[in-house]
Amino acid sequence: MGLTVYDTADLPPEDRFAWWRETVSQGAGATQVTSEDRAGFAGSMEVLSLGAARIATLSYTGLRSRRTARLIRRADPETYELTLLLGGTMGMSQSRRETLLRPGDFSLWSSSLPYDSQAGGGPHTGPARALVLHLPRSFLPLPEARVDRLLAQGLPSRTGVAAVFARHLASVVLEAESLTSVDEERLGLMTWDLATAFLAHHVDATDRLPPHTRHQLLVKRLDLFIEDHLSDPELSPPGIAARHHISVRLLHRLFADRKESVSQTIRRRRLERCSADLADPLLAALPVHEVGRRWGFPDAAGFSRAFRAAYGLTPGEHRRTHLPPLAVTAGTR
Repeated sequence: MGLTVYDTADLPPEDRFAWWRETVSQGAGATQVTSEDRAGFAGSMEVLSLGAARIATLSYTGLRSRRTARLIRRADPETYELTLLLGGTMGMSQSRRETLLRPGDFSLWSSSLPYDSQAGGGPHTGPARALVLHLPRSFLPLPEARVDRLLAQGLPSRTGVAAVFARHLASVVLEAESLTSVDEERLGLMTWDLATAFLAHHVDATDRLPPHTRHQLLVKRLDLFIEDHLSDPELSPPGIAARHHISVRLLHRLFADRKESVSQTIRRRRLERCSADLADPLLAALPVHEVGRRWGFPDAAGFSRAFRAAYGLTPGEHRRTHLPPLAVTAGTR
């Protein structure tokens, strides 16, 4: 189905809140949605279908959402809704638990139990913004009773498996418009694996994960580690393997399905960061060799050779082609 975009700005003001309420109910089961400012309500939503999984990114002014026992009896999609709050605040309650989410927190709720949520922004933070992953409950290979213990809890996404998962979701959303149907299918499987690993980590059920899920999680952890350590000139396959308690042989085997080796991946990503910095007007005064140094190229000559081999231009030439003449300083030489 690809990416579908909804925006209340396309509607007359008097129709916006009613349309939003109906659209949200279609996505996560019938829900009572109210707002203290219906006349001034504004919201937008992007929905990306990834096979069995579905990601929705939402931005909206303050509202309250409630799913009652009566609405559940009327229809239940039997899903878990895994929410990552991106901006504003959100208070939620379910299964006799309450939590107040802050940006960067995950929270889980079930369509099969009564639920109450209130979200809003502020004059300095803007509207509430959230990313919601819809997961069919029957597909999850984890004990439901254990998973339900996570309902209405704040689960930070700053470290570990949660950080890997949050970055994955953000990158999928960022590239949503350029994904092919084949990309969506593959990313759907990957997203499902990472969501399963994230929940299994919190319910102490990693032993229930199938081998391919563990494989996907390890590969994602490796990618995240490489991304976070590109500036370290000592970053290398032996060091990466040691930090993840695997052999160098296994590390190379994990990258065997890709078009490039571990070392080639490191070099490409470093050069991409250098290319972006050289085209950034805010960094125009930073000498070229310092741009290379900050991304793991301590030797200026080696950096220049590697950059020219990748882009067909020296770093200085690349900078001059991307910055207006007045922005190019002595740092380009």
